[in-house]
Amino acid sequence: MNLKDLQADVLRNSDIYAAEHDIDRDRDWALLKLQEELGELTAEHLRLTGRARGAPDAQALGDEAADVLGMLLIYCARAGVDLDQAMQRKWLKSLEPQSED
Repeated sequence: MNLKDLQADVLRNSDIYAAEHDIDRDRDWALLKLQEELGELTAEHLRLTGRARGAPDAQALGDEAADVLGMLLIYCARAGVDLDQAMQRKWLKSLEPQSED
């Protein structure tokens, strides 16, 4: 699965959730939810590293990481960010073969 397909599936799932719970998911909402999910990922990390109360749960860490990615995909869709292009430009350009002129 590529990033665009993943984003489309996440958005479809988010549409279902929003309809069921009558939630308006604008760009501000998506950014705030992204921050919330990052906080939950941080909390799981702290539990796994023995720096917070509660039983460590490696599966919960993965679930929270998935929530962060999902919300990032939703935010990018709402903000008009082409994440494929941005990743290519920002992270992957140096991996492209360089032409010798």
